[in-house]
Amino acid sequence: MSHLIAPSLLSADFSNLKKDVEMINKSEADWFHLDIMDGVFVPNISFGIPVLKAIKPLAEKPFDVHLMIVQPERYIKAFKDAGADIFNVHYEASTHLHRTIQSIHAEGMKAGVTLNPHTPVSLLQDIVADVDLVLLMSVNPGFGGQKFIENTLNKVSELKDLIVKKNSKALIEIDGGVDGTTAPKLIKAGADVLVSGSYIFGAKDPMKTISDLKNLK
Repeated sequence: MSHLIAPSLLSADFSNLKKDVEMINKSEADWFHLDIMDGVFVPNISFGIPVLKAIKPLAEKPFDVHLMIVQPERYIKAFKDAGADIFNVHYEASTHLHRTIQSIHAEGMKAGVTLNPHTPVSLLQDIVADVDLVLLMSVNPGFGGQKFIENTLNKVSELKDLIVKKNSKALIEIDGGVDGTTAPKLIKAGADVLVSGSYIFGAKDPMKTISDLKNLK
């Protein structure tokens, strides 16, 4: 399988989201990545369910929803109803992670678990076979445009080994500092999905930037 590209709408033009959604529709991107922040789990607030509902009719690709909030299990059905296709919760925010994964699957969504940069991959050994993807944060969550944490490459390799060992089908997704320099290294290490925000939306030609990321070998 070729790697997937998921532009992060956190870096899009909020005064004209329709334009950026249509650009992603026309591009070689595979998913929309939507970061939901509550100002509690992370030190920032982004957008929520009303924004998802507003752009869902315009979007032609799956919604990869990343919840950076406390008690994400409270909103599983609400985000499903708003258009989420993939529901990603943080290991650090989910006290009963296995139950949460079951609830996400029960709503017909793919389930993902996210690790902050300081959280070791080894903690996933009892859950990795039950999830559809694992998102590794390669920056500290909360803000776009941060510098890539190099140790992420080691974590990708370690996670790949764990996935094979546990006979899991989980994809490895990376969010933070993904650009033309870090993306090839991540793909080589075993990443399956690359989230990129400011690198795409800050480019002179976002569609070409997406294409360049998609066609890296």
